[in-house]
Amino acid sequence: MRSWRDEKTVQELTNRLNRIEGQIRGIKRMIEEGVYCDDILNQISSAQSALNGVAKLLLEKHMRFCIKEQIIAGDDKVIDELMNTIFRMMNK
Repeated sequence: MRSWRDEKTVQELTNRLNRIEGQIRGIKRMIEEGVYCDDILNQISSAQSALNGVAKLLLEKHMRFCIKEQIIAGDDKVIDELMNTIFRMMNK
């Protein structure tokens, strides 16, 4: 359950993910139609970049609200969770 209740952000994330979903369908179609590999790879790079943007926005909200609330409540274990999440994101 998320700690933040920002419906504007929920809508922004949903809109971004809908666009990414469309990009992925387009990539699939390109592969099926035999489009030049470099063009497909460029579209994949674009989709990955868009997904990274979603992750960054979600990470910001997670840190500003979820993590902050848990630290205030005295749960220092959440720092380890956050570090693991950031390391996972950096390794992709």
